[in-house]
Amino acid sequence: MISIQNLSVEFSAKSLFDSINYVINKRDKIALVGKNGAGKSTMLKIIAGLQRPTSGAVAVPEGVTIGYLPQQMVVSDTLTVVDEVRKAFGHIDQLKAELERANNQLAERTDYESESYQELIGHMTTLTERLAMEESDNADAEIEKTLKGLGFERSDFNRPTSEFSGGWRMRIELAKILLQRPDVLLLDEPTNHLDIESIQWLENFLIQKANMVVLVSHDRAFIDNVTNRTIEISLGKIYDYDVNYSHYVVLRQERLEQQMRAYQNQQKQIKDTEEFIERFRYKATKSVQVQSRIKQLAKIDRIEVDEVDTSHLSLRFPPAPRSGDYPIIAENVGKAYGEHQVFDGATFTIKRGEKVAFVGKNGEGKSTLVKCIMNEIPFTGDLKVGHNVKIGYFAQNQATMLDGELTVFDTIDRVAVGDIRTKIRDILGAFMFGGEASDKRVKVLSGGEKTRLAMIRLLLEPVNLLILDEPTNHLDMKTKDILKQAIKDFDGTVIVVSHDREFLDGLVEKVYEFGGGKVKECLGGIYEFLEKKKLESLRELERSTPQSANAVQPTASPANNRQHAASQAKPTEAAESPKQQRKLSYAEQREHQKQIKRAEKRVEEAEAEIARIEGEIAEIETKLAEGATDPQLYAEHQAKTKQLENAMSIWELASMELEEIR
Repeated sequence: MISIQNLSVEFSAKSLFDSINYVINKRDKIALVGKNGAGKSTMLKIIAGLQRPTSGAVAVPEGVTIGYLPQQMVVSDTLTVVDEVRKAFGHIDQLKAELERANNQLAERTDYESESYQELIGHMTTLTERLAMEESDNADAEIEKTLKGLGFERSDFNRPTSEFSGGWRMRIELAKILLQRPDVLLLDEPTNHLDIESIQWLENFLIQKANMVVLVSHDRAFIDNVTNRTIEISLGKIYDYDVNYSHYVVLRQERLEQQMRAYQNQQKQIKDTEEFIERFRYKATKSVQVQSRIKQLAKIDRIEVDEVDTSHLSLRFPPAPRSGDYPIIAENVGKAYGEHQVFDGATFTIKRGEKVAFVGKNGEGKSTLVKCIMNEIPFTGDLKVGHNVKIGYFAQNQATMLDGELTVFDTIDRVAVGDIRTKIRDILGAFMFGGEASDKRVKVLSGGEKTRLAMIRLLLEPVNLLILDEPTNHLDMKTKDILKQAIKDFDGTVIVVSHDREFLDGLVEKVYEFGGGKVKECLGGIYEFLEKKKLESLRELERSTPQSANAVQPTASPANNRQHAASQAKPTEAAESPKQQRKLSYAEQREHQKQIKRAEKRVEEAEAEIARIEGEIAEIETKLAEGATDPQLYAEHQAKTKQLENAMSIWELASMELEEIR
């Protein structure tokens, strides 16, 4: 358990946190939310011990380990991928020393029934299990499983880390942190550098294997699936909700509405009191009542309404000039860098008005194909851009290409032409750069602000083909929703390269999957595509299992029967091959059945846990129904309900795993 006590932080006389208190409990998976600049990343740094608060403290129990992944970090380039990741196991000596200290403490204690004694035993069990895993051959298996889960191929393991981009090196750092199995994981935008498949793998890891998690993310589907608690940072205060993000949004709106009603009622009371005082201030017969009202007014505890971001981001792309019927026609398009073939044989047609997504693991060619369309790099095959197609291109690194020394206003003023220059202030205001914000230098802007500024540049001229390469990185959820609606309203053609499932859901009607050097077309939205991927995996599993005897036997005929009889009478070397194949397949079948039984056991255990918790909840509800008023019962009911939600999530995961294995 980590305790945040009276935490305050001030920057340049501005209060970021004001006497904040909360506790991170075991099994808590917390989403830190709030608008850009609210202090989410600062909070993670303080918990990690990398930044000191102005006042207050973070109490971390002795022996509790913390793993922290920042948004940006400097990584070394001297080792191979696998050697760099193996550093995660360099703390084994520390674990041994910690286990020895715990053993010594246990030998000296006699309070066998105390809670602290049981906690010490639990801590020793955890240390023993961790050492057993890290000192065994399983370490290499865990490294391989984690790296492959994060998108690396086996052929990447012995490549120098210097050959990888910054995003892939962040994955290496994430792998090291996950393999260390810290008690607390602090993750700042972990999905920014991951593709859809890696995000899903990380989700399952955090749900099934992580202990305590505090994360900052603008991927709504990701935090919804992972977290069970939401802490909102607003105006230096926190609001703690014991629910995931989607439920938090509903509860927050209810809180704001109640707050506003109370504020309005109080304002009416204050106004009526002030009018009474002003009306009778100079009447001697009312002096007693006036003085009473003045004292009453002074005693009122003024209600403050949480600041709601009232700046309005009205994002609308200009009307698209009409293009030809087929803005993009690709025939056998390929791209290679030296001997490495990124993709080949890409053949597809994008019709006018279509909104499509490019998805797949990083490095499979999504951004590369975009550069081919933009004619920025040479390629093979035939790629035609249709008649009267005007492309608006938002690159993945667009925000970093801005001149940091320019102001926000000058950045737009330098690219604006004609009458649009007279409306720059209005445009900046619409993008939340109104007033003094337009005079800020670009270098002091946050990642989300830079992305918005780069988006403004895209809006300055009408286009009919939008190509957006990871447009949602660093955008907060509100801005992402507004951008998504603007793209849906856009009457031109759109290509979106993104790993954000929530953003793509309901936006695109066709998905192009990049993988294995190929580009495959999949009709339907992003979730239809993901469901289809599951089915394909199952088909691959079916192809790997042995066919039945009936399936492999040829159609009966006299000649076939004679050949079959001859083979039975005198087995030949050729006849032994399928027999040997059947033996190998039988072993595979046995292993498959073992996997099914293990998965079935996990489902049964999860169902038993659900039944147990439901029984405990029913007992509490019976007591409440009989008129019990003990406040502790309500707290227990809330805690058990939370446990039930967690147990249901575990059961769902176990059931999905069983279904996939079957």
